[in-house]
Amino acid sequence: MEYKEIYDGVVAGNAPLVKEYVQKALDAGVEPGVIMFEYLVPAMQEVGERFERHEYFVPEMLIAARAMQGGLNLLRPLMAASGVEPIGTVALGTVKGDLHEIGKNLVGIMLEGAGFKVIDLGVDVPADRFVQAAKNGAQVIAMSALLTTTMPAMKTTIDALVEAGLRDRVKVMVGGAPVTQAYADQIGADGYAPDASGAARKAKVLLGLS
Repeated sequence: MEYKEIYDGVVAGNAPLVKEYVQKALDAGVEPGVIMFEYLVPAMQEVGERFERHEYFVPEMLIAARAMQGGLNLLRPLMAASGVEPIGTVALGTVKGDLHEIGKNLVGIMLEGAGFKVIDLGVDVPADRFVQAAKNGAQVIAMSALLTTTMPAMKTTIDALVEAGLRDRVKVMVGGAPVTQAYADQIGADGYAPDASGAARKAKVLLGLS
């Protein structure tokens, strides 16, 4: 890799290094899509794998994600201008009644690091806002809940997608500390992931990208 510093900087969580070398690569005429998919995306995949092996924990993931975001901020406008397409669109939010966002934010970062366009709907998101996101072209609806008392809002949202006639058009993914694969099956979700890197992988599987 000519610009291995970009990869290494993300893995190490060195934001200034990542920004510096992304800018150097751009100045040297490297295509934004090449920087994204050959350096930033593989680096976040490595961070996700280290997290799964318990070599990295949430703080390391957040620092790596911040470093990647610095590079992404330079690339985003250029990629849009040059017509580089994201691999898919995910609308992400913590369900109605739930204000937790660290897990949701990590999932968003890992999805972006995998090449998805992420629409972050925030926290305390009612069913109709997820439905609107599906109407606006989101291919995956990703819902998070950190409280057992807010988990039923996931089923409410799926029912709202059915009622709007959109359920066949979107994949629904759920996660959060109290959520399980069994619960995902029970409410009719398409996928469940126990952590952020698993969520990025699951989204790719749901859209037939891996």
